[in-house]
Amino acid sequence: MIPRQPFRLFPNPRHGTPGVVVLPESGFRRAAAEISSWPGYAPTPLHVLPGQAAEAGIAALHYKDEGGRFGLGSFKALGGAYAVGRLLAAELARRGVANAVPLADLEAGRHAEAARSVTVTCATDGNHGRSVAWGARRFGARCVIFVHENVSQGRRDAIAAYGAEIRVVPGHYDDAVREAAAVAEREGWFVISDTSWPGYTEVPRDVMQGYRLMAEEALEALPAPPTHVFVQGGVGGVAAAVSVQLRTRHAARPDAPAPRLVVVEPDKAACLLASAEAGAPSTVPGELDTLMAGLACGEPSLLAWQELERAAFAFMAIPDQAAVDAMRLLAPKGIVAGESATAGLAGLLLAAQDPDARHALRLEATSRVLVFGTEGATDPTLYDQLVPAELRGAARP
Repeated sequence: MIPRQPFRLFPNPRHGTPGVVVLPESGFRRAAAEISSWPGYAPTPLHVLPGQAAEAGIAALHYKDEGGRFGLGSFKALGGAYAVGRLLAAELARRGVANAVPLADLEAGRHAEAARSVTVTCATDGNHGRSVAWGARRFGARCVIFVHENVSQGRRDAIAAYGAEIRVVPGHYDDAVREAAAVAEREGWFVISDTSWPGYTEVPRDVMQGYRLMAEEALEALPAPPTHVFVQGGVGGVAAAVSVQLRTRHAARPDAPAPRLVVVEPDKAACLLASAEAGAPSTVPGELDTLMAGLACGEPSLLAWQELERAAFAFMAIPDQAAVDAMRLLAPKGIVAGESATAGLAGLLLAAQDPDARHALRLEATSRVLVFGTEGATDPTLYDQLVPAELRGAARP
């Protein structure tokens, strides 16, 4: 277990109320078929953690490890690159270059000159920008990535390695989002964002459809459906994608209890919890100076909120140290988890030690919990600082 630490838990009073369809099934089928056809695709590992399950007083605990996804180090490889390909194909059709061009043709360079005339851009804390840059290189587009000033040099270099131009913005992630959108509007570029806002939803929808494949892989591999799923927050895109896939799978087995989704955020950037408390999308002020860089988001995604406001069972906010403790807990098992990977696991382990939280979440000895390890050591220098070498086991393949 990890040491007891203070956390915030907010059971969602709107859980289970009807809402809009955020991610249509046809879009997921298209995304899954495309991404699973890419060279190098394979389902990522689903680790069983029996010792931690016993310590938490539950029946089973599974950890979906996204550290090896397409060599990019995180689940974001599923979303940004796919959305780049979709955008590029649509733009070439709009320009009369090619109608319904397969992404394999773009990757083969069959419309290279036209593709190079398209510039894609986004803001990032690291992982999404890496996916967008990778997708731009795969499909032949130009790429400019905006990072805020607190994004580490290691993460900037990892993005630049895919040929993207890096531009640094003062402030935090939400400032970079606004700057990327403003420059794109002025320059005629195309924003490939993993967050959405009024009037900008179609590209983020493609991104989230890609994320659903991660959830589908995990649910397909589990020996029994989970009773609970703890997943990271951020702007909410991955949590919403997981939520939709849970509901889709449950619809095929209506006799089983629906899994309870718990969204976990850093306590310094808990915009989804704040939105749940307010009953409407809310912005978290301040510097958002959490160690969990990939979750340092102050404004929820519109699409994600439309799903989570009714589908999340509860929202949690945890301290940075809990995520570090969970990283160190996994390291001896050979599981390399970045600082944004372990929020869900840390949330579970904190809640499991608190009788009131256990009761509120209905965590019992028979509970089966799924958590998502959304990244590996995407900043190796920081990982080395946080996880001492003597704690590490042999890395799993």
